[in-house]
Amino acid sequence: MNRILPTVSAENLTQFETLALATSSMNLADGHARQQLTAAQSKIVAELPSMWAEAAMRPAPEIEQEATESFFGMLGQHSHPFAAGRTLSCYSSSLAMEILARSLVTTSDAVALIHPTFDNIPDILRGVGLRLVPVEEEQAHDEDLPAELLEQVGCVFITTPNNPTGRVMSEARLRRLAEQCAEYGVVLALDTCFRGFDPDAQFDHYAVLDASGCRWVVIEDTGKLWPTLELKIGWLVPSANVDLPIEKIHSDILLGTSPLILLMVKRLADDGADGGLAELQRTIADHRALLRAEFADVPGISFVDEHARVSVERLHVGSRLGMDVWSAVRSQNLYVLPCQKFHWARPHEGERMLRLALSRNPSTLLAGARVLRSALLDAPELQG
Repeated sequence: MNRILPTVSAENLTQFETLALATSSMNLADGHARQQLTAAQSKIVAELPSMWAEAAMRPAPEIEQEATESFFGMLGQHSHPFAAGRTLSCYSSSLAMEILARSLVTTSDAVALIHPTFDNIPDILRGVGLRLVPVEEEQAHDEDLPAELLEQVGCVFITTPNNPTGRVMSEARLRRLAEQCAEYGVVLALDTCFRGFDPDAQFDHYAVLDASGCRWVVIEDTGKLWPTLELKIGWLVPSANVDLPIEKIHSDILLGTSPLILLMVKRLADDGADGGLAELQRTIADHRALLRAEFADVPGISFVDEHARVSVERLHVGSRLGMDVWSAVRSQNLYVLPCQKFHWARPHEGERMLRLALSRNPSTLLAGARVLRSALLDAPELQG
């Protein structure tokens, strides 16, 4: 018998995700890493007491440098400017984004933002008073941005790989976009938090950006890769010529990040460079194949992002409304993510889609997929 649950009115995607975290549920909602630790990662976690002693004894800047070099090196970002003092660590990528937003509003009133994308980005930007101009993902990847757009904004903000679509901006396209931003004096901001899942996103972005001469800021993140119970680091990396008060606002908000977490990140990144990252990518590919196979014969549904490699997957539920499906599976203790709010400029475009997280144990993923499959097949009230 289905449980009777209270009506939900979530104002953003994170609130939908919090509903899953607050229950002993099948949680396929948030994109954070919740799969089992690998054998190598378990050994690293077992070393936390000795890491604690090491972090207490060693100079924090030395640990921060090692962690930064290991993490950025694992992802091919060898031109990162840590030596120049411009690789600023934060508690999370969302905090890095808040610092960037507070910096941007000192010199501009408008940002061109990729559409769709995770809604905490537009929420944070709007929260400091910035006006948002949507840049459709196809336009951002396939053609020059129009002059009339670049003349009215102070920043172009791109998520690559994008969440939820998984689309990666190629090296050639990033170079051209950076050249355009340089021409118009516009800051180019990149959120690269899902970079680790897709080798196509691991060319050296910092070399491309520096060569363009544009003003740029990059946000990096460890939180999507490893199941570390929300122990994570975000980085905020500005260009030398960015001309924004980023370092001042960073210092207004935090003194520094935990050297213990930085040591853990270093060890995990070293393991990642030694084959752990490739293992993670294979795991996500296997989970995507498992999910797609489970829905292969369900009429009227499709997977939207055919070539995505990131740790989330969008499912188009045909004529059904995503919120109706969400409500039905919630009564079965399954939580997924309805997609309206990813489409922050036109929410109706996402109303027939759900996003499913793949960074889970296979048993959880399969159990959730079967609940969702049953709801799609057996509930006639969801058919229109």
